Amino acid sequence: MAAIVTGQLIRGLGADHVCWGTDAIWTGSPQWQTEALRCLEIPEILQKKYGLQPLGLADGPVKMAIFGENNTRLYNFTAQQRSGLTDDGIASYKNLYGKHGAERTNLAYGYALKDV
Repeated sequence: MAAIVTGQLIRGLGADHVCWGTDAIWTGSPQWQTEALRCLEIPEILQKKYGLQPLGLADGPVKMAIFGENNTRLYNFTAQQRSGLTDDGIASYKNLYGKHGAERTNLAYGYALKDV
């Protein structure tokens, strides 16, 4: 269903008008949702049946547009501002995290109730 809806949005609005977002403020880390969309492809049978185009690779033009390039245009985010993100505080922590071999877990953190 997600593949069809995504394909219909792209067909109707154009890939340059679809933006990624989550309700992560309520549900915790959205990494699993991001990974799911990065891996999502419209099966060939559905492409033919509904006249949809393939979504392509995770770092291909369609998904890169959806994941951020469209928002950079909407918010007038310049290439200079974007390049500033490569060495900001968050990037330095990401590099430190990667340097020590830590892998993300895609776990959601919070309280868990246990039957007593």
